[in-house]
Amino acid sequence: MSESERKRRSSKPRQAKAPTIVDVAALAGVSMMTVSRVINSEQKVRQSTRDAVNAAIAKLNYAPNRAARSLAGASQLRLGLLYSNPSEAFLSAFVVGSLEEAGRSDVQIIVQKVEDGEDLGLAAKRMVAGGIHGVILPPPLNEANEVLRVLRQTDTPTVAVTTAVPHEGIATIMIDDRSAAREMTAHLIELGHRRIGFIVGHPELSASGARLEGYREALAEASIPFDEALVAQGYFTYRSGLDAAEELLSLEDQPSAIFASNDDMAAATVAIAHRRGLDVPGDLTVCGFDDVALATTIWPELTTIQQPIMEMSRRAVELLVTLLRNDRKDQIGDLRIEVDYKLVRRQSDAAPRRRPAMRPPVPSWG
Repeated sequence: MSESERKRRSSKPRQAKAPTIVDVAALAGVSMMTVSRVINSEQKVRQSTRDAVNAAIAKLNYAPNRAARSLAGASQLRLGLLYSNPSEAFLSAFVVGSLEEAGRSDVQIIVQKVEDGEDLGLAAKRMVAGGIHGVILPPPLNEANEVLRVLRQTDTPTVAVTTAVPHEGIATIMIDDRSAAREMTAHLIELGHRRIGFIVGHPELSASGARLEGYREALAEASIPFDEALVAQGYFTYRSGLDAAEELLSLEDQPSAIFASNDDMAAATVAIAHRRGLDVPGDLTVCGFDDVALATTIWPELTTIQQPIMEMSRRAVELLVTLLRNDRKDQIGDLRIEVDYKLVRRQSDAAPRRRPAMRPPVPSWG
């Protein structure tokens, strides 16, 4: 490349970043939802506010978002999947399910990760500004108030998957977590277990509380007193499962079974049991929740509650596509879909071992 050519190219001004609806809202001093209403010529906006938004649009040379234009032209839909799930096994199943349905429905899935420490609201705004038509939220972002607030303000159709508590204006796809946990605990009681440890999930997620309620209900129905010492706090991560299992198996009167709130923590419990020289399920029954791939890739394979993660993510995509293509996105906040779960028995559960009482060693007279 000649020197003159190099100078000519280097002198070109860098292309400025295109303004977004976030920039317009900030300049006009209004919410992104208000900007959206002005762009869509909705009547419920004061004239003074409309003028301020239009002035900001003109000053920034803002073009209304790509999503609105492509939707009107019947182009391919773009759906966002915003995640920060610590369980790779759960997330893998979730993403695969959504991508499979996206392929069948001829839509595009934009997958965006929220990094540790990143502002959740800004992450949601960045996704909306990218021109998506709807958003799918797996846990824990399915209950993150900062994310939900942005998506409501921008009038972005959203489906929260595997939440135990509905949110206003947000569609939900869930199982009955409480009934599922109650059924698994009742199963352990039927096997003969009375000291059943429980590892709770992340304290900020509704599914964690619902599963703990189910565990307690099953104990009460069997007239087994609830013992707080048998409940350990986890965070749906393998690491937290190791710590919780150590806590439970360090009790003087150890549990004969441990029910973990997801398969990652159950797998960690199996690892701690093996490290302590305990046979699973001979010395300790271990059960999980979710039935992700991890449940069948450890030894012994886990007895668990099958939460149909792939089906739930597929249905989230299907729901958004149906509503958007039929111009019914305003109905999404009223939708609550409950899917079936199943208790799957494998090799990690058994009746508690009945051992004879310890006898003193026979003295040697030799």
